[in-house]
Amino acid sequence: MKIATALRISRDVVRGRGVRQLYWTAQEHYGRVRRLREPRNEAMATEVRRSHRLFLLGGVRPVRGETRERAKAAVAWLLRGQAATPDDGVSLGYFPGDHGTSSGWRPSYPETTGYIIPSLLEYSQRYGDANVRASALRMARWEVEVQMPSGAVQGGPVCAPEKQSAAVFNTGMVLQGYTAVLDATGDLEVLAGARRAADFLVGDMGEDGHFRTHGPFVTPHRVKTYNCLCAWPLYRLGDYAGEDQYRRTAMRSVEAAIGEQRPNGWFAHNCLQRPEAPLLHTIGYTLQGILEVGLFAKSERCLEAVRRGVAPLLERIAPNGFLHGCFYSNWEPATWSSCLTGQAQLAVVCYRLAEVTNERRYRDQADRMVDFLKALQCLDSADPGINGAVAGSFPILGSYMSGGYPNWATKYFLDALMRQDAVAGA
Repeated sequence: MKIATALRISRDVVRGRGVRQLYWTAQEHYGRVRRLREPRNEAMATEVRRSHRLFLLGGVRPVRGETRERAKAAVAWLLRGQAATPDDGVSLGYFPGDHGTSSGWRPSYPETTGYIIPSLLEYSQRYGDANVRASALRMARWEVEVQMPSGAVQGGPVCAPEKQSAAVFNTGMVLQGYTAVLDATGDLEVLAGARRAADFLVGDMGEDGHFRTHGPFVTPHRVKTYNCLCAWPLYRLGDYAGEDQYRRTAMRSVEAAIGEQRPNGWFAHNCLQRPEAPLLHTIGYTLQGILEVGLFAKSERCLEAVRRGVAPLLERIAPNGFLHGCFYSNWEPATWSSCLTGQAQLAVVCYRLAEVTNERRYRDQADRMVDFLKALQCLDSADPGINGAVAGSFPILGSYMSGGYPNWATKYFLDALMRQDAVAGA
């Protein structure tokens, strides 16, 4: 990392948060570390120490092979996340050091439960696991039950209907789950839920091609470029149901996203909180949304936009697979730590690009990132909340979803493992 970049990151931490926010962040961090010292969290504390030691010493040794074994462990963790809730949703994640949690597992999260469904259905089909399929279908039925009357999906963890707030992105992610179930079963109840979600998306789009209802859990900027990931399941449903309006809306969304791309491939207005330094996670959302819709629509413009957005990232992957978790508009790192979700997402995009373009470099870089992530997946912890999962950040107490295991990190890791296994077996 350049010295000027390091100084900019440090300066932005102070300026962006202010003294008061820095104080409360430090207090929260101190409380989490203190709770990790409790005897019940001994296994988590051990994993935190291991993670930070590897980060500081550069000791991550990529793991080659073991792909199916690690995919099976990831699925088992996701199903434990479902079993940890009183309903059929998947827990937002495992955060044993957080205040106010006795088990470490957070409540069900409709948004990410939605896009976990396609991953589990693919796994069950690929490896012949009927129990995993049954779990995914229960998730879909639960999503229909908690869907808002407007067709939208609420932001944040599941809550009582009177406390729900619509969020367009969450709606699109649940629509991903619905479309996967429709392909697998043709369930009419799910089709009705899917149409309601799609109609909400169509009605929410502004004249500029951007969706508008972001919900209260992200900063209230007018444009959220990563919302274009909603276009993928919307286009899929358009094909399934023969609804051209859904396809047209999906294309408007990705065209608007491409309009936010700079000549160097970076996307503006593309983060949950910091549009000047978007997360690799939301960059991954944007790239996947444009790519998958582009493949459906046979759009070379979409494919070129994705290639342009991926190229600078591939240049910044370390030899062992490490990649920083946020980037300024000049593609310099904007944080010290890695966003492991984003790395898995980028690997999935690269495997798809390798498939479409027949360019080996995409597969090689995807393998590098996946093998890095394998080295950070614990398989032998005494804590079942850790085994099989991927953390939010590397190191674990890094800047994204600090101190635990959000379910979407493991979901995208599973997707990347299945892509790697498919390529290896081809």
